[in-house]
Amino acid sequence: MRVDRSRLPDVGPDPAFAFPSIARHTLGNGLDVRTVEHQTVPVVTFVVQVEGGLGADPAGAEGLAALTADMVDEGTGTLGALEVAESLAAIGGDYDVDVGPDVTVFTLTTLGRFAERGATLLADLLVRPSLRDADFDRVRRLRLDRLRQLKDLPPALAERAFLRLLYGDHPYGHLAIGTESALTGLQLDRVVACHARTFVPSRATLVIAGPMAHARLRTVAENAFSRWPEHARSGGLQAAAIEPISLPTRLAMVPREGAAQSELRIGHLSVRRNTPDYPSLLVMNAVLGGQFVSRINLRLREEKGYTYGARTGFAWRRGMSPFSLQASVRTTATADAIRDVLAEFEALRGSRPPSDDEMALAKASLTRGYPRNFETSQQVARAVAQLALYGLPDTYFETFIPEVNAVQTADVVRAAKHYVDPARAATLIVGDHAVIRDSLDTLGLGAPELLSPGP
Repeated sequence: MRVDRSRLPDVGPDPAFAFPSIARHTLGNGLDVRTVEHQTVPVVTFVVQVEGGLGADPAGAEGLAALTADMVDEGTGTLGALEVAESLAAIGGDYDVDVGPDVTVFTLTTLGRFAERGATLLADLLVRPSLRDADFDRVRRLRLDRLRQLKDLPPALAERAFLRLLYGDHPYGHLAIGTESALTGLQLDRVVACHARTFVPSRATLVIAGPMAHARLRTVAENAFSRWPEHARSGGLQAAAIEPISLPTRLAMVPREGAAQSELRIGHLSVRRNTPDYPSLLVMNAVLGGQFVSRINLRLREEKGYTYGARTGFAWRRGMSPFSLQASVRTTATADAIRDVLAEFEALRGSRPPSDDEMALAKASLTRGYPRNFETSQQVARAVAQLALYGLPDTYFETFIPEVNAVQTADVVRAAKHYVDPARAATLIVGDHAVIRDSLDTLGLGAPELLSPGP
């Protein structure tokens, strides 16, 4: 059969996507277990998701959840940190921990033949960490050193200041690493208490994805985690249940003398992750700034030459989540870039709705490569953990592509009107105040509030 290479092939419909079945189990101690048969390669992944991420940090103890999570692999029983590392290496283990706004996630991937050993080691680390004074002092010192390093990184300064600008004193209003003053004041007894309060099986979800039958995966879970004792539960801090207080600041700046570029954050609190408008919001964001050919990137990079790249997106949480732009622009183009971004926010709300081509590109960016998100056991296990995090149905991944393809232009405009409001957007700049001060006056956002780099 001859192939006509003078034109691109026709693009057909999206193929049906089938996510592997998820089996649910509950151990006697209350641990929620979800297993997935993933037969592609002989590798198994364990994901343990514990309620209480950075949003559970008490006021004045910012960074406690992350510090506690960091202490987990510092030792268990007679094993010290080096012996734990050697035990992981012996089974080809890949261990990772991530502290999010609502949960802390521990991931261990190893060869299928070491599933029992990997599960037992992970359970020992989570349930019976050593929590020694010497390890605590070293881990805290490393985190304090990292905080000092972040003061020299404009993106990190912007993230920290922007969270505070959006959330104020809300539990979501800080980075997971915390603050220098809070970490300096923390002692080991706070970590011990945090672990006892939050690391209980009824506050956790275990996901196992690997090349075994559901029954075998469940047996692995029971053998390793059934000894996890259920302590008296503490209600703890539920950040998602606390409504943030809207802050009036429209323009703020972290001065950075001599900066060749301005680090920008522009946005506002928008919506919770469990909104039924989620598919419309994804398409809207892809049109506006979520991909290379989006409006904002084409305008700021391709048309104006202000930046190497500009992106928009939602930082999802169970509670109110921010929608924002991130970009680093030439210092002299700061005010013009801000003006252009706010204009694009407004245009998508009705004066310039998405074209058919924009809608097609936006949907394709979300659907055409979607199955690539589930190629490895680690990707599959983490995806199932996301279902638990946000209370989504087990069929969610199979319905994603049809729901995105069903989004219409009117849905995108409606979502933009409801969830993206330039009149409410806060603008944060990390840059040279002396150079751009006069140009900022032309934006009509008022005088910038000058912020310190942070505690």
